[in-house]
Amino acid sequence: MQVLVRDNNVEQALRVLKKKMQREGVFREMKQRRSYEKPSERKTREKSDAIRRARKLARKQAIREGLLPAPPKKKPFERKPPLPEIKTRPD
Repeated sequence: MQVLVRDNNVEQALRVLKKKMQREGVFREMKQRRSYEKPSERKTREKSDAIRRARKLARKQAIREGLLPAPPKKKPFERKPPLPEIKTRPD
């Protein structure tokens, strides 16, 4: 995995690296390898993961074909305006 650092901006490069690692599943694999997983448990987990992926793919396909309604879109986050400053009289 390779990330280019532009204009000595290491923070941005780290964010990009973390995002790539998240997509690849590196963090999930590290968490799983912290403790031993029996082969039978591993097969069960992999089978359930495959079923979950297949269901997700079928749901997306059904939405594309119009068989299921699309989920509602989230509203973009809106910042609230700052509170007005209260001026006190000097005594």
